[in-house]
Amino acid sequence: MSLVVAPIVELYRYLLTPVAPFTWFGQSISTLDVLAIFRLCVVLRQIRQFYHLAHVASSNAAPVEPRSFVRDAAATLTVVYGGEAITAPLLGVPPSFVVSGVVPALYAGAQAIVERLPAVPTPQLNNEVPLALLDGLTRAYLLCNLIPPVVIKHTSNTIATSPWTLLLTSFLTANGGFFFTGLFSLLRPSGISVTTPDELLPYGWTTTDLWCAPLITGLYALLTHAQPFWADAHTVVAGWLGTASASDVEKVAPLDPETARAVCAVILASMFTTRVLKNFGVISFKAAEKKVKTKTQ
Repeated sequence: MSLVVAPIVELYRYLLTPVAPFTWFGQSISTLDVLAIFRLCVVLRQIRQFYHLAHVASSNAAPVEPRSFVRDAAATLTVVYGGEAITAPLLGVPPSFVVSGVVPALYAGAQAIVERLPAVPTPQLNNEVPLALLDGLTRAYLLCNLIPPVVIKHTSNTIATSPWTLLLTSFLTANGGFFFTGLFSLLRPSGISVTTPDELLPYGWTTTDLWCAPLITGLYALLTHAQPFWADAHTVVAGWLGTASASDVEKVAPLDPETARAVCAVILASMFTTRVLKNFGVISFKAAEKKVKTKTQ
Protein backbone atom coordinates (compact mmCIF):
# COMPACT_ATOMS: atom_id res chain seq x y z
CA MET A 1 0.00 0.00 0.00
CA SER A 2 2.83 2.41 0.87
CA LEU A 3 4.23 2.09 -2.65
CA VAL A 4 0.90 3.29 -4.02
CA VAL A 5 0.12 5.92 -1.41
CA ALA A 6 3.56 7.56 -1.03
CA PRO A 7 3.62 9.05 -4.57
CA ILE A 8 0.08 10.37 -4.07
CA VAL A 9 1.13 12.07 -0.81
CA GLU A 10 4.03 13.77 -2.59
CA LEU A 11 1.81 14.69 -5.54
CA TYR A 12 -0.63 16.37 -3.18
CA ARG A 13 2.17 18.32 -1.53
CA TYR A 14 3.26 19.59 -4.92
CA LEU A 15 -0.24 20.38 -6.22
CA LEU A 16 -1.34 22.11 -3.00
CA THR A 17 1.58 24.54 -2.97
CA PRO A 18 0.27 28.09 -3.58
CA VAL A 19 1.33 29.39 -6.98
CA ALA A 20 1.86 32.72 -8.71
CA PRO A 21 0.27 35.04 -9.66
CA PHE A 22 -2.14 34.41 -6.77
CA THR A 23 0.65 34.51 -4.16
CA TRP A 24 1.51 38.04 -5.33
CA PHE A 25 -1.80 39.18 -3.86
CA GLY A 26 -1.60 37.06 -0.70
CA GLN A 27 -3.99 34.37 -1.97
CA SER A 28 -3.21 30.69 -1.27
CA ILE A 29 -4.59 29.34 -4.54
CA SER A 30 -2.82 26.12 -5.53
CA THR A 31 -2.34 24.24 -8.78
CA LEU A 32 -4.93 21.70 -7.65
CA ASP A 33 -7.47 24.50 -7.14
CA VAL A 34 -6.89 25.80 -10.67
CA LEU A 35 -7.11 22.31 -12.19
CA ALA A 36 -10.33 21.58 -10.30
CA ILE A 37 -11.89 24.87 -11.41
CA PHE A 38 -11.14 24.39 -15.10
CA ARG A 39 -12.04 20.69 -14.99
CA LEU A 40 -15.51 21.51 -13.67
CA CYS A 41 -16.07 24.32 -16.18
CA VAL A 42 -15.10 22.03 -19.07
CA VAL A 43 -17.35 19.23 -17.79
CA LEU A 44 -20.31 21.61 -17.52
CA ARG A 45 -19.76 22.81 -21.09
CA GLN A 46 -19.65 19.19 -22.25
CA ILE A 47 -22.93 18.50 -20.45
CA ARG A 48 -24.56 21.58 -22.00
CA GLN A 49 -23.42 20.49 -25.45
CA PHE A 50 -24.82 16.99 -24.87
CA TYR A 51 -28.18 18.41 -23.81
CA HIS A 52 -28.17 20.78 -26.80
CA LEU A 53 -27.58 17.99 -29.32
CA ALA A 54 -30.28 15.83 -27.73
CA HIS A 55 -32.68 18.79 -27.67
CA VAL A 56 -32.14 19.66 -31.34
CA ALA A 57 -32.59 16.02 -32.36
CA SER A 58 -35.98 15.89 -30.64
CA SER A 59 -38.86 16.56 -33.00
CA ASN A 60 -41.16 18.09 -30.39
CA ALA A 61 -38.61 20.02 -28.37
CA ALA A 62 -39.21 23.54 -27.14
CA PRO A 63 -37.32 26.39 -28.84
CA VAL A 64 -33.67 26.76 -27.93
CA GLU A 65 -33.14 29.74 -25.68
CA PRO A 66 -30.14 31.97 -26.45
CA ARG A 67 -27.37 31.33 -23.96
CA SER A 68 -25.85 34.09 -21.87
CA PHE A 69 -22.67 34.23 -19.86
CA VAL A 70 -24.62 35.20 -16.76
CA ARG A 71 -26.79 32.07 -16.95
CA ASP A 72 -23.80 29.79 -17.53
CA ALA A 73 -21.81 31.41 -14.72
CA ALA A 74 -24.83 31.16 -12.42
CA ALA A 75 -25.13 27.45 -13.25
CA THR A 76 -21.45 26.91 -12.46
CA LEU A 77 -21.66 28.75 -9.14
CA THR A 78 -24.83 26.83 -8.27
CA VAL A 79 -22.99 23.56 -8.81
CA VAL A 80 -20.10 24.72 -6.64
CA TYR A 81 -21.98 26.40 -3.82
CA GLY A 82 -25.52 25.02 -3.95
CA GLY A 83 -24.79 22.33 -1.38
CA GLU A 84 -22.91 24.67 0.92
CA ALA A 85 -25.84 27.12 0.75
CA ILE A 86 -27.92 24.37 2.41
CA THR A 87 -25.50 23.06 5.01
CA ALA A 88 -23.92 26.33 6.17
CA PRO A 89 -27.17 27.81 7.60
CA LEU A 90 -28.03 24.45 9.19
CA LEU A 91 -24.66 24.44 10.94
CA GLY A 92 -24.83 28.13 11.81
CA VAL A 93 -21.66 29.09 9.92
CA PRO A 94 -21.20 31.62 7.10
CA PRO A 95 -20.82 30.08 3.61
CA SER A 96 -17.35 30.45 2.11
CA PHE A 97 -18.63 32.54 -0.80
CA VAL A 98 -19.90 35.13 1.72
CA VAL A 99 -16.56 35.35 3.50
CA SER A 100 -14.44 35.71 0.35
CA GLY A 101 -15.17 36.37 -3.31
CA VAL A 102 -11.81 35.18 -4.63
CA VAL A 103 -12.80 31.61 -5.51
CA PRO A 104 -16.22 32.58 -6.97
CA ALA A 105 -14.42 35.13 -9.14
CA LEU A 106 -11.97 32.45 -10.30
CA TYR A 107 -14.87 30.19 -11.28
CA ALA A 108 -16.51 33.03 -13.20
CA GLY A 109 -13.22 33.84 -14.93
CA ALA A 110 -12.58 30.20 -15.81
CA GLN A 111 -16.14 29.95 -17.10
CA ALA A 112 -15.50 32.90 -19.42
CA ILE A 113 -12.26 31.36 -20.71
CA VAL A 114 -13.79 27.93 -21.32
CA GLU A 115 -16.76 29.45 -23.14
CA ARG A 116 -14.39 31.38 -25.42
CA LEU A 117 -12.59 28.22 -26.51
CA PRO A 118 -13.47 27.12 -30.06
CA ALA A 119 -14.22 23.62 -28.77
CA VAL A 120 -13.68 21.32 -25.81
CA PRO A 121 -12.71 17.65 -26.08
CA THR A 122 -15.55 15.20 -26.51
CA PRO A 123 -15.55 12.68 -23.65
CA GLN A 124 -13.72 9.59 -24.90
CA LEU A 125 -12.05 6.62 -23.29
CA ASN A 126 -8.52 7.88 -24.00
CA ASN A 127 -9.06 11.22 -22.29
CA GLU A 128 -11.50 10.29 -19.53
CA VAL A 129 -9.34 7.55 -18.01
CA PRO A 130 -6.40 9.89 -17.22
CA LEU A 131 -8.85 12.51 -15.95
CA ALA A 132 -10.26 9.94 -13.51
CA LEU A 133 -7.03 10.35 -11.51
CA LEU A 134 -7.47 14.12 -11.41
CA ASP A 135 -11.10 13.67 -10.38
CA GLY A 136 -9.99 11.34 -7.60
CA LEU A 137 -7.45 13.88 -6.32
CA THR A 138 -9.82 16.84 -6.39
CA ARG A 139 -12.79 14.96 -4.95
CA ALA A 140 -10.69 13.51 -2.12
CA TYR A 141 -9.45 17.00 -1.30
CA LEU A 142 -13.06 18.21 -1.11
CA LEU A 143 -14.31 15.29 0.98
CA CYS A 144 -11.29 15.07 3.28
CA ASN A 145 -9.98 18.62 3.68
CA LEU A 146 -12.72 21.11 2.84
CA ILE A 147 -15.95 19.61 4.19
CA PRO A 148 -15.02 17.78 7.47
CA PRO A 149 -13.43 20.79 9.27
CA VAL A 150 -16.76 22.67 9.08
CA VAL A 151 -18.22 19.98 11.35
CA ILE A 152 -15.19 18.81 13.34
CA LYS A 153 -14.13 22.34 14.33
CA HIS A 154 -17.65 23.52 15.11
CA THR A 155 -18.09 25.51 18.30
CA SER A 156 -20.90 23.19 19.41
CA ASN A 157 -19.50 20.01 20.90
CA THR A 158 -22.70 18.16 19.97
CA ILE A 159 -22.19 18.94 16.29
CA ALA A 160 -18.41 18.55 16.34
CA THR A 161 -18.61 15.01 17.70
CA SER A 162 -21.64 13.79 15.72
CA PRO A 163 -20.76 11.26 12.98
CA TRP A 164 -24.25 11.63 11.47
CA THR A 165 -23.75 15.39 11.10
CA LEU A 166 -20.41 14.76 9.40
CA LEU A 167 -21.82 12.28 6.88
CA LEU A 168 -24.96 14.31 6.19
CA THR A 169 -22.93 17.48 5.68
CA SER A 170 -20.67 15.68 3.21
CA PHE A 171 -23.63 14.22 1.33
CA LEU A 172 -25.51 17.52 1.03
CA THR A 173 -22.52 19.76 0.37
CA ALA A 174 -21.07 17.56 -2.37
CA ASN A 175 -24.36 16.84 -4.15
CA GLY A 176 -26.65 19.79 -3.44
CA GLY A 177 -25.26 21.92 -6.26
CA PHE A 178 -25.92 19.42 -9.02
CA PHE A 179 -29.35 18.69 -7.50
CA PHE A 180 -30.44 22.33 -7.82
CA THR A 181 -28.86 22.64 -11.26
CA GLY A 182 -30.91 19.69 -12.46
CA LEU A 183 -34.04 20.81 -10.61
CA PHE A 184 -34.10 24.16 -12.42
CA SER A 185 -32.76 22.87 -15.79
CA LEU A 186 -29.86 25.34 -15.70
CA LEU A 187 -27.71 23.31 -18.11
CA ARG A 188 -30.45 22.56 -20.63
CA PRO A 189 -30.87 24.64 -23.83
CA SER A 190 -34.50 25.53 -23.15
CA GLY A 191 -35.74 28.12 -20.68
CA ILE A 192 -35.41 27.64 -16.94
CA SER A 193 -38.10 25.32 -15.67
CA VAL A 194 -38.62 22.97 -12.75
CA THR A 195 -38.02 19.33 -13.62
CA THR A 196 -37.14 16.11 -11.81
CA PRO A 197 -33.39 16.01 -11.04
CA ASP A 198 -31.49 12.98 -12.28
CA GLU A 199 -30.86 11.92 -8.69
CA LEU A 200 -34.59 11.32 -8.19
CA LEU A 201 -35.10 9.37 -11.39
CA PRO A 202 -35.07 5.55 -11.34
CA TYR A 203 -31.65 4.31 -10.22
CA GLY A 204 -30.42 7.89 -9.86
CA TRP A 205 -29.42 7.00 -6.30
CA THR A 206 -26.84 4.58 -7.71
CA THR A 207 -24.77 7.43 -9.21
CA THR A 208 -21.19 7.15 -8.00
CA ASP A 209 -20.88 10.86 -7.24
CA LEU A 210 -23.93 10.67 -4.99
CA TRP A 211 -22.92 7.96 -2.54
CA CYS A 212 -19.14 8.34 -2.69
CA ALA A 213 -19.31 11.59 -0.69
CA PRO A 214 -20.41 10.18 2.69
CA LEU A 215 -18.48 6.96 2.03
CA ILE A 216 -15.14 8.70 1.52
CA THR A 217 -15.67 11.27 4.26
CA GLY A 218 -16.57 8.44 6.61
CA LEU A 219 -13.50 6.45 5.57
CA TYR A 220 -11.24 9.48 6.11
CA ALA A 221 -12.80 10.07 9.53
CA LEU A 222 -12.34 6.39 10.37
CA LEU A 223 -8.67 6.35 9.40
CA THR A 224 -7.82 9.64 11.14
CA HIS A 225 -10.09 9.26 14.20
CA ALA A 226 -11.63 12.63 13.35
CA GLN A 227 -14.32 12.11 15.99
CA PRO A 228 -14.47 9.82 19.06
CA PHE A 229 -16.99 7.57 17.31
CA TRP A 230 -14.59 6.86 14.48
CA ALA A 231 -11.74 6.00 16.84
CA ASP A 232 -13.94 3.36 18.47
CA ALA A 233 -15.16 2.16 15.08
CA HIS A 234 -11.57 1.81 13.86
CA THR A 235 -10.81 -0.43 16.81
CA VAL A 236 -13.84 -2.60 16.06
CA VAL A 237 -13.01 -2.83 12.34
CA ALA A 238 -9.40 -3.72 13.12
CA GLY A 239 -10.66 -6.54 15.33
CA TRP A 240 -12.97 -7.82 12.60
CA LEU A 241 -10.17 -7.78 10.05
CA GLY A 242 -7.78 -9.53 12.42
CA THR A 243 -5.22 -6.72 12.30
CA ALA A 244 -5.41 -6.26 16.06
CA SER A 245 -5.63 -8.88 18.77
CA ALA A 246 -7.82 -8.54 21.84
CA SER A 247 -4.86 -7.26 23.86
CA ASP A 248 -3.85 -4.74 21.21
CA VAL A 249 -7.19 -3.25 20.25
CA GLU A 250 -6.56 -0.14 22.34
CA LYS A 251 -3.32 0.42 20.46
CA VAL A 252 -4.90 0.94 17.03
CA ALA A 253 -3.40 4.22 15.93
CA PRO A 254 -4.87 6.65 13.41
CA LEU A 255 -3.24 7.32 10.08
CA ASP A 256 -1.78 10.73 9.52
CA PRO A 257 -4.16 12.98 7.51
CA GLU A 258 -1.97 13.07 4.38
CA THR A 259 -1.78 9.29 4.14
CA ALA A 260 -5.50 8.89 4.81
CA ARG A 261 -6.31 11.43 2.11
CA ALA A 262 -4.06 9.61 -0.34
CA VAL A 263 -5.84 6.32 0.41
CA CYS A 264 -9.18 8.03 -0.27
CA ALA A 265 -7.84 9.51 -3.52
CA VAL A 266 -6.70 6.09 -4.74
CA ILE A 267 -10.11 4.60 -3.96
CA LEU A 268 -11.95 7.45 -5.67
CA ALA A 269 -9.70 7.32 -8.75
CA SER A 270 -10.36 3.55 -8.98
CA MET A 271 -14.10 4.12 -8.69
CA PHE A 272 -14.11 6.85 -11.34
CA THR A 273 -11.93 4.75 -13.65
CA THR A 274 -14.34 1.82 -13.28
CA ARG A 275 -17.23 4.15 -14.15
CA VAL A 276 -15.42 5.36 -17.28
CA LEU A 277 -14.68 1.80 -18.39
CA LYS A 278 -18.31 0.84 -17.83
CA ASN A 279 -19.69 3.90 -19.64
CA PHE A 280 -17.55 3.21 -22.70
CA GLY A 281 -18.36 -0.49 -22.78
CA VAL A 282 -14.92 -1.78 -21.82
CA ILE A 283 -16.41 -3.68 -18.88
CA SER A 284 -19.97 -4.73 -18.23
CA PHE A 285 -21.91 -5.66 -15.14
CA LYS A 286 -24.94 -6.96 -17.02
CA ALA A 287 -24.12 -10.59 -16.34
CA ALA A 288 -23.82 -9.96 -12.61
CA GLU A 289 -27.01 -7.87 -12.61
CA LYS A 290 -28.89 -10.61 -14.44
CA LYS A 291 -27.61 -13.22 -12.00
CA VAL A 292 -28.75 -11.15 -9.01
CA LYS A 293 -32.14 -10.56 -10.62
CA THR A 294 -32.59 -14.29 -11.26
CA LYS A 295 -31.78 -15.15 -7.64
CA THR A 296 -34.26 -12.61 -6.31
CA GLN A 297 -37.15 -13.81 -8.46
